[in-house]
Amino acid sequence: MFKIGMFTSGYQRNPLENIFEDAKRFGYDYIELWGGRPHAYAPDLAAGEIDELIRLRDKYGVPITGYCPEHNAYPYNFMIGSERQREDAVSYLKLCLDQAKALGSDYMLISPAHAGYEATYEEMRDRLYRTCEELSKHAENVGVRIVVDLSLPRSPTYSRAPMTSSSSLSMSTRTICSACWTSFPPFLLQEQIMSYFSKLGDKLYHLHIIDSNGSDASHVMPGEGVLPMKELLEEIRDLPYERTATIELVTGYINEPRLYAKRAINNVRAMLEE
Repeated sequence: MFKIGMFTSGYQRNPLENIFEDAKRFGYDYIELWGGRPHAYAPDLAAGEIDELIRLRDKYGVPITGYCPEHNAYPYNFMIGSERQREDAVSYLKLCLDQAKALGSDYMLISPAHAGYEATYEEMRDRLYRTCEELSKHAENVGVRIVVDLSLPRSPTYSRAPMTSSSSLSMSTRTICSACWTSFPPFLLQEQIMSYFSKLGDKLYHLHIIDSNGSDASHVMPGEGVLPMKELLEEIRDLPYERTATIELVTGYINEPRLYAKRAINNVRAMLEE
Protein backbone atom coordinates (compact mmCIF):
# COMPACT_ATOMS: atom_id res chain seq x y z
CA MET A 1 0.00 0.00 0.00
CA PHE A 2 1.29 3.45 -0.87
CA LYS A 3 1.86 6.21 1.70
CA ILE A 4 -0.54 9.18 1.60
CA GLY A 5 0.85 12.71 1.90
CA MET A 6 -0.56 16.18 2.56
CA PHE A 7 0.36 19.04 0.22
CA THR A 8 0.60 22.30 2.17
CA SER A 9 -0.02 24.98 -0.46
CA GLY A 10 -3.60 25.47 0.68
CA TYR A 11 -2.44 26.27 4.24
CA GLN A 12 -0.47 29.37 3.28
CA ARG A 13 -2.96 31.69 5.07
CA ASN A 14 -2.93 29.56 8.21
CA PRO A 15 -0.39 29.33 11.03
CA LEU A 16 2.43 26.95 10.22
CA GLU A 17 1.61 24.70 13.15
CA ASN A 18 -1.84 23.92 11.71
CA ILE A 19 -0.16 21.89 8.99
CA PHE A 20 1.54 19.52 11.39
CA GLU A 21 -1.42 19.37 13.78
CA ASP A 22 -3.76 18.35 10.98
CA ALA A 23 -1.43 15.91 9.29
CA LYS A 24 -1.12 14.13 12.63
CA ARG A 25 -4.84 14.31 13.51
CA PHE A 26 -6.10 13.15 10.14
CA GLY A 27 -3.58 10.34 9.73
CA TYR A 28 -1.42 11.52 6.84
CA ASP A 29 1.80 9.55 6.54
CA TYR A 30 3.93 12.55 5.61
CA ILE A 31 3.95 16.17 4.47
CA GLU A 32 4.92 17.43 1.02
CA LEU A 33 5.96 20.95 1.93
CA TRP A 34 5.13 23.81 -0.44
CA GLY A 35 8.18 26.05 -0.61
CA GLY A 36 6.66 29.51 -0.67
CA ARG A 37 6.16 32.35 1.77
CA PRO A 38 5.14 32.63 4.53
CA HIS A 39 6.04 29.06 5.49
CA ALA A 40 8.96 27.54 3.60
CA TYR A 41 10.61 29.82 1.04
CA ALA A 42 14.14 28.48 0.65
CA PRO A 43 16.06 31.77 1.23
CA ASP A 44 14.06 32.26 4.44
CA LEU A 45 14.88 28.73 5.56
CA ALA A 46 18.56 29.28 4.82
CA ALA A 47 18.44 32.46 6.95
CA GLY A 48 17.37 30.46 10.00
CA GLU A 49 13.62 29.97 9.70
CA ILE A 50 14.13 26.25 9.05
CA ASP A 51 14.51 25.74 12.80
CA GLU A 52 10.80 26.21 13.43
CA LEU A 53 9.88 23.69 10.74
CA ILE A 54 12.23 21.11 12.21
CA ARG A 55 10.83 21.78 15.69
CA LEU A 56 7.26 21.19 14.50
CA ARG A 57 8.26 18.15 12.46
CA ASP A 58 9.80 16.57 15.54
CA LYS A 59 7.03 17.68 17.93
CA TYR A 60 4.27 16.05 15.89
CA GLY A 61 6.30 13.18 14.46
CA VAL A 62 5.20 13.80 10.87
CA PRO A 63 8.08 13.63 8.38
CA ILE A 64 8.61 16.23 5.65
CA THR A 65 9.18 13.58 3.02
CA GLY A 66 8.93 15.94 0.06
CA TYR A 67 9.78 19.58 -0.62
CA CYS A 68 8.08 21.42 -3.49
CA PRO A 69 9.62 24.87 -4.02
CA GLU A 70 7.52 27.50 -5.73
CA HIS A 71 8.98 28.07 -9.22
CA ASN A 72 6.16 27.97 -11.74
CA ALA A 73 5.54 31.69 -12.00
CA TYR A 74 7.10 34.83 -10.56
CA PRO A 75 10.03 35.24 -10.14
CA TYR A 76 11.46 31.80 -10.99
CA ASN A 77 10.64 29.76 -14.08
CA PHE A 78 13.51 27.90 -15.72
CA MET A 79 11.53 27.38 -18.94
CA ILE A 80 11.19 31.04 -19.99
CA GLY A 81 13.30 34.19 -20.34
CA SER A 82 16.98 34.76 -21.02
CA GLU A 83 19.75 32.30 -20.29
CA ARG A 84 20.77 34.46 -17.32
CA GLN A 85 17.24 34.13 -15.95
CA ARG A 86 17.37 30.34 -16.41
CA GLU A 87 20.69 30.20 -14.57
CA ASP A 88 19.21 32.29 -11.75
CA ALA A 89 16.33 29.82 -11.44
CA VAL A 90 18.79 26.92 -11.36
CA SER A 91 20.79 28.62 -8.58
CA TYR A 92 17.59 29.11 -6.59
CA LEU A 93 16.61 25.45 -7.05
CA LYS A 94 20.06 24.33 -5.92
CA LEU A 95 19.51 26.30 -2.72
CA CYS A 96 16.13 24.58 -2.45
CA LEU A 97 17.85 21.20 -2.70
CA ASP A 98 20.15 22.20 0.16
CA GLN A 99 17.11 23.08 2.29
CA ALA A 100 15.33 19.86 1.34
CA LYS A 101 18.33 17.97 2.67
CA ALA A 102 18.29 19.99 5.92
CA LEU A 103 14.57 19.23 6.35
CA GLY A 104 15.23 15.52 6.07
CA SER A 105 13.30 15.22 2.81
CA ASP A 106 13.66 12.19 0.60
CA TYR A 107 12.87 14.08 -2.59
CA MET A 108 12.41 17.56 -4.06
CA LEU A 109 9.81 18.10 -6.76
CA ILE A 110 10.25 20.34 -9.79
CA SER A 111 7.99 20.86 -12.80
CA PRO A 112 8.42 22.57 -16.18
CA ALA A 113 6.30 25.71 -16.22
CA HIS A 114 5.05 27.66 -19.24
CA ALA A 115 7.78 28.34 -21.80
CA GLY A 116 6.04 31.18 -23.62
CA TYR A 117 3.91 31.07 -26.73
CA GLU A 118 6.73 31.42 -29.26
CA ALA A 119 9.16 28.81 -27.92
CA THR A 120 9.78 25.95 -30.33
CA TYR A 121 9.75 22.26 -29.42
CA GLU A 122 13.54 22.13 -29.78
CA GLU A 123 14.06 25.17 -27.53
CA MET A 124 11.79 23.77 -24.82
CA ARG A 125 13.33 20.33 -24.96
CA ASP A 126 16.89 21.68 -24.76
CA ARG A 127 16.09 24.01 -21.89
CA LEU A 128 14.29 21.33 -19.90
CA TYR A 129 16.98 18.69 -20.40
CA ARG A 130 19.89 21.01 -19.57
CA THR A 131 18.17 22.24 -16.42
CA CYS A 132 17.34 18.75 -15.20
CA GLU A 133 20.88 17.54 -15.83
CA GLU A 134 22.36 20.45 -13.86
CA LEU A 135 19.95 20.00 -10.95
CA SER A 136 20.40 16.23 -10.95
CA LYS A 137 24.14 16.60 -10.37
CA HIS A 138 23.57 18.88 -7.38
CA ALA A 139 20.85 16.59 -6.04
CA GLU A 140 23.23 13.64 -6.20
CA ASN A 141 25.89 15.63 -4.32
CA VAL A 142 23.55 16.64 -1.47
CA GLY A 143 21.79 13.28 -1.26
CA VAL A 144 18.23 14.27 -2.18
CA ARG A 145 16.33 12.65 -5.02
CA ILE A 146 15.08 15.12 -7.60
CA VAL A 147 11.66 14.23 -8.99
CA VAL A 148 10.22 15.91 -12.09
CA ASP A 149 6.46 16.22 -12.50
CA LEU A 150 6.21 14.92 -16.06
CA SER A 151 2.45 14.74 -16.44
CA LEU A 152 1.46 18.21 -15.21
CA PRO A 153 3.10 19.78 -18.31
CA ARG A 154 0.49 17.93 -20.35
CA SER A 155 -1.96 20.58 -19.15
CA PRO A 156 -1.62 23.62 -21.47
CA THR A 157 -2.76 25.89 -18.64
CA TYR A 158 0.52 25.20 -16.85
CA SER A 159 3.03 24.48 -19.56
CA ARG A 160 3.79 23.90 -23.22
CA ALA A 161 6.58 21.43 -22.46
CA PRO A 162 6.29 18.50 -24.89
CA MET A 163 5.71 15.67 -22.40
CA THR A 164 3.87 12.42 -23.01
CA SER A 165 4.42 9.11 -21.25
CA SER A 166 6.95 8.19 -23.96
CA SER A 167 8.86 11.49 -23.87
CA SER A 168 8.81 11.31 -20.08
CA LEU A 169 10.61 7.98 -20.30
CA SER A 170 13.15 9.48 -22.71
CA MET A 171 13.96 12.35 -20.35
CA SER A 172 14.12 10.14 -17.27
CA THR A 173 16.48 7.76 -19.04
CA ARG A 174 18.77 10.54 -20.28
CA THR A 175 19.05 12.25 -16.87
CA ILE A 176 19.21 10.77 -13.38
CA CYS A 177 15.91 12.40 -12.48
CA SER A 178 13.00 10.34 -11.25
CA ALA A 179 9.43 11.04 -12.34
CA CYS A 180 6.22 12.21 -10.69
CA TRP A 181 2.82 11.55 -12.20
CA THR A 182 -0.24 13.75 -11.62
CA SER A 183 -3.58 12.05 -12.13
CA PHE A 184 -5.70 14.57 -14.03
CA PRO A 185 -3.63 15.83 -17.03
CA PRO A 186 -3.43 12.48 -18.90
CA PHE A 187 -7.16 11.98 -18.30
CA LEU A 188 -7.96 15.51 -19.46
CA LEU A 189 -6.03 15.00 -22.71
CA GLN A 190 -7.28 11.44 -23.27
CA GLU A 191 -4.00 9.68 -22.63
CA GLN A 192 -4.17 6.35 -20.87
CA ILE A 193 -3.28 7.10 -17.27
CA MET A 194 -1.78 3.72 -16.47
CA SER A 195 0.66 4.00 -19.40
CA TYR A 196 2.91 6.06 -17.14
CA PHE A 197 3.27 3.07 -14.83
CA SER A 198 3.99 0.53 -17.56
CA LYS A 199 6.42 2.74 -19.49
CA LEU A 200 8.28 4.45 -16.65
CA GLY A 201 8.59 1.45 -14.33
CA ASP A 202 11.02 2.16 -11.48
CA LYS A 203 11.58 5.71 -12.77
CA LEU A 204 8.08 6.55 -11.54
CA TYR A 205 8.94 7.49 -7.98
CA HIS A 206 6.06 9.63 -6.73
CA LEU A 207 2.38 10.37 -7.41
CA HIS A 208 0.05 13.35 -7.12
CA ILE A 209 -3.56 12.28 -6.58
CA ILE A 210 -6.28 14.75 -7.56
CA ASP A 211 -9.62 14.62 -9.38
CA SER A 212 -10.74 16.56 -12.46
CA ASN A 213 -13.77 18.49 -13.67
CA GLY A 214 -13.07 17.17 -17.17
CA SER A 215 -12.67 20.57 -18.78
CA ASP A 216 -9.73 22.48 -17.30
CA ALA A 217 -6.83 22.22 -14.88
CA SER A 218 -8.87 22.72 -11.72
CA HIS A 219 -7.71 20.47 -8.87
CA VAL A 220 -10.88 18.77 -7.62
CA MET A 221 -11.35 16.87 -4.36
CA PRO A 222 -10.59 13.15 -4.92
CA GLY A 223 -13.79 11.25 -5.60
CA GLU A 224 -15.83 14.38 -6.36
CA GLY A 225 -14.92 14.95 -10.01
CA VAL A 226 -15.38 13.00 -13.23
CA LEU A 227 -12.19 10.94 -13.15
CA PRO A 228 -12.84 7.24 -12.31
CA MET A 229 -10.88 7.76 -9.11
CA LYS A 230 -11.94 4.71 -7.13
CA GLU A 231 -10.98 2.37 -9.94
CA LEU A 232 -7.71 4.24 -10.53
CA LEU A 233 -6.70 4.03 -6.88
CA GLU A 234 -7.52 0.33 -6.82
CA GLU A 235 -5.37 -0.24 -9.90
CA ILE A 236 -2.43 1.59 -8.31
CA ARG A 237 -2.87 -0.32 -5.06
CA ASP A 238 -2.95 -3.65 -6.89
CA LEU A 239 0.21 -3.06 -8.97
CA PRO A 240 1.39 -2.94 -6.15
CA TYR A 241 2.75 0.59 -5.79
CA GLU A 242 4.31 1.12 -2.34
CA ARG A 243 5.91 4.54 -2.57
CA THR A 244 4.38 7.99 -1.95
CA ALA A 245 1.15 9.58 -3.20
CA THR A 246 0.37 13.16 -2.22
CA ILE A 247 -3.21 14.43 -2.32
CA GLU A 248 -2.61 17.62 -4.28
CA LEU A 249 -5.13 20.07 -2.89
CA VAL A 250 -3.97 23.54 -3.84
CA THR A 251 -5.50 26.99 -3.53
CA GLY A 252 -8.99 26.01 -4.71
CA TYR A 253 -9.67 24.97 -1.12
CA ILE A 254 -7.68 27.73 0.59
CA ASN A 255 -10.70 29.12 2.47
CA GLU A 256 -11.00 25.98 4.65
CA PRO A 257 -7.83 23.90 4.25
CA ARG A 258 -8.31 22.05 7.53
CA LEU A 259 -11.79 20.81 6.65
CA TYR A 260 -10.86 19.83 3.12
CA ALA A 261 -7.62 18.11 4.11
CA LYS A 262 -9.68 15.88 6.41
CA ARG A 263 -12.29 15.25 3.74
CA ALA A 264 -9.66 14.43 1.12
CA ILE A 265 -7.90 11.67 3.06
CA ASN A 266 -11.24 10.25 4.23
CA ASN A 267 -12.41 10.08 0.60
CA VAL A 268 -9.23 8.33 -0.52
CA ARG A 269 -9.37 5.82 2.34
CA ALA A 270 -13.02 5.04 1.58
CA MET A 271 -12.24 4.39 -2.08
CA LEU A 272 -9.41 2.02 -1.13
CA GLU A 273 -11.47 -0.08 1.27
CA GLU A 274 -12.03 -3.63 0.12
